Amino acid sequence: MKKPAALLAKSLEEISEFAQSARSKADGRIILVPVDFSDHSAMALYFAATLAEALRAALIVLHVVHDPGEMPGYYSKLIGPKHLERIDDVAEEAFREFLSGVIESRPDCLLLREADVLMVTGLPATRILEVADELVPVMVVMGSHGRTGLDSLIIGSKAAQIVQLCPYPVTIVKNKEKPVDE
Repeated sequence: MKKPAALLAKSLEEISEFAQSARSKADGRIILVPVDFSDHSAMALYFAATLAEALRAALIVLHVVHDPGEMPGYYSKLIGPKHLERIDDVAEEAFREFLSGVIESRPDCLLLREADVLMVTGLPATRILEVADELVPVMVVMGSHGRTGLDSLIIGSKAAQIVQLCPYPVTIVKNKEKPVDE
């Protein structure tokens, strides 16, 4: 099953229009799930979909396009070698592959197929908070890598920033299963 293309919102106005459309589907209830294509994000997305079904809320899956300084070439590593392409296009393809993988792994969860997908560009924590302000979700659900110690100080935790700064309830989901590549 091919997942529809994500809307790459370039302005707060586009995000606002997207939010109005999503709100109309679920009596104003939205659960926002920022993802970075990790196993932790997949678990958070499945958890959020289950919760959204129970609450009869719309599910919005968000990815912030940002080629992080600590991992240059992040998107090209996910997709593999490509010809010169815009980072937005590579990120959209990675987003589509991520969503397809989550849907295939959880065929019993119909809301995953109906989720609205949104991409924005910028610094992840800042953009997640801006999108949340436009969407006014009942909850933000996100995965955490669980970095501690020096890694946490150097790289920082986007999940911790969102928990501290988000005016909406935030649930952090950790993947109990150890990823195959670790």
